[in-house]
Amino acid sequence: MNRQPNSGAAAGFARLDSEPFPVFAPGSVWLVGAGPGAPGLMSLLCYHALQSSDVVVYDALVNPAILDWVRPGTKLEYAGKRGGKPSAQQRDISLRLIELAQAGKRVLRLKGGDPFMFGRGGEECQHLVKAGIPFRIVPGITAGIGGLAYAGLPSTHRDTNHSVIFLTGHDASGNMPANVNWQAVATASPVIVMYMAVKNLAEIADALLAGGRDPQDPVTVISHATLPQQSVLETKLGEVRSFLAARELATPAIVVLGRIAEWRAILDWYQGALRENPLG
Repeated sequence: MNRQPNSGAAAGFARLDSEPFPVFAPGSVWLVGAGPGAPGLMSLLCYHALQSSDVVVYDALVNPAILDWVRPGTKLEYAGKRGGKPSAQQRDISLRLIELAQAGKRVLRLKGGDPFMFGRGGEECQHLVKAGIPFRIVPGITAGIGGLAYAGLPSTHRDTNHSVIFLTGHDASGNMPANVNWQAVATASPVIVMYMAVKNLAEIADALLAGGRDPQDPVTVISHATLPQQSVLETKLGEVRSFLAARELATPAIVVLGRIAEWRAILDWYQGALRENPLG
């Protein structure tokens, strides 16, 4: 049977008021992905959580405009971590979530992108499980997919790649991850998408070249993805060191290695007036 449109008097977003959204119960934690930056890319469940929570514990990569949508009286707590800057300790963040939930608060843990894509959401959930705190995961659009789309790069395309690798460019100490098999990764997929890789990009490029990656492979750096100030720079893998020496890259940024960069010539849609809308 085909579902019929809601025939109530409400129209547009007002129709959502009567929808059966999940209950955000006191004493629980929702780990929610806010998306790559543009507020319009958040999910309906993310918006529902913003309207229902008592406390929002948010990360550095959450667009401040999204926080404007919390209901009046909601407490905001910053718990951001940025490379090379004073940051909250992960254990302290997890303990704070537990403390707030045990006090009967509806706790929204708001993260940029997706909570489980290099967002350490899994670690926070482990602590919640040990403490007996109920939780819900609300996935978000990750920058490694949504950010690429706003730069005119399809994450997959049957003419260029049937696979993609996602990896992080630094470990817990901020250094290039030593537990990544760079020799294997170098040629394992036509496309490699790297999060938080700007600081160690020169060393990563050297490792990929040593692993047999083509020096002529395109490298695309997308900064402030999905936002009006988004910038996209391009180079070749073999020229990364000189490329970095000539400029300072804006962060946060996603680094993309692979021939999907060639699609930008015809798919680069986020231009001109399209950038003027603050929702994305």
